[in-house]
Amino acid sequence: MRHSTLGAALAVLTSIFALTPVQAAQINTGGENGAYHSKFCPLLKEILAKAQFDYSCTTSLGSRENIKRVTGSPTQLAFSQLDVFALENVMLGGQDLFSTIRTDIARECLFLVTKSKNFTNFGQVSSVAQALHFVLPPKLSGNTATFEFLQQIDPKGLGLASNVTHAASTDDALDAVLNSDDETVMTIFVQFPDPDNARFKKIVEKGGHIVPVIDRNILRQEVSGQKIYFAEETEVASSGWVEKGVKLVTACTPMVLFTGAPERLEQGKERQDQKDLIKTIRATPVDDLRPKTGFFAKLWKSTKSLSSEGLEKMLDASEQAREQAGPMMDKAKEMGTQALDKAGEMTEQAKEAAQPMMDKAKDMGAKALEKAGEMTDKAAESAKEMMKKN
Repeated sequence: MRHSTLGAALAVLTSIFALTPVQAAQINTGGENGAYHSKFCPLLKEILAKAQFDYSCTTSLGSRENIKRVTGSPTQLAFSQLDVFALENVMLGGQDLFSTIRTDIARECLFLVTKSKNFTNFGQVSSVAQALHFVLPPKLSGNTATFEFLQQIDPKGLGLASNVTHAASTDDALDAVLNSDDETVMTIFVQFPDPDNARFKKIVEKGGHIVPVIDRNILRQEVSGQKIYFAEETEVASSGWVEKGVKLVTACTPMVLFTGAPERLEQGKERQDQKDLIKTIRATPVDDLRPKTGFFAKLWKSTKSLSSEGLEKMLDASEQAREQAGPMMDKAKEMGTQALDKAGEMTEQAKEAAQPMMDKAKDMGAKALEKAGEMTDKAAESAKEMMKKN
């Protein structure tokens, strides 16, 4: 909100508070220790102050709550993941509510976590999603919204997952997976790929396994001509924990900085201030909006997008492995169903005799998944070699 006379300021505040109980002159971020709040927002606040815009950094539950706040009070600013922004925008009825100011500041990356090393690509997870248990962060979190967006664009795969529960936080969801002996339990989180982050370190220490979230369908997604996901090589384990560090290619979504559409405001000073606010931020050099300390100092140099040719070869290899794994997974699922049906027909006294049959079906399923993983590894290695030659 721009500094003005007392009477004008009171008039603006009165109209805003009538829309929402949340203070208007604010930049909505996320958790207090998160990057939105502690790294990106202070830079933006300082830039706006120099242009006579008085905004403060305000914590929130994340992208979904930020979108809700700007919906109620269009003069507010907010950060969000682009995939969450796209999903929520559609649910709210279109693009008339918001103005997207920047999508070029940074990208956050998607990671699936499990204890099973048999899962090596998203296609495998998608093909057996019905049999998996997904422990997600809170319902209002950006992580959960990302999962729901992936379900929406993959209705016959991940969209069929029905065993979905929510933990109290992202870290609690991660702990639920890493402390479980059940290899069908998974979680997903979205964050900047900092290999020294405590979450990545915990995954290594507790024997977790990260599955990259990427396939052709994911990379095709767009909103208003803007790509939602980009394939990037990310470092997920520091060379201080493992001998050579660990890198993987996964989908990353831009961080969005947005506000309410000026057209939602009354003609006059308030609408003009909103236009000036948007113009000021868009004219700011991107480097001025990026943190320069700690992990972020090297992020802008280390994270890189793959070449089109290299990416295609990688996706071809993953797709081929998924196709080869499909029939085996279907056969294992069919045998498991037959065994359960057969056991159901028996009396309580005879059920014990059915157990070996059920164990055999389960064993076949595990072997099928393991075989699929081996084929994926070989295909991925082949792709990697081809990529090196390019």
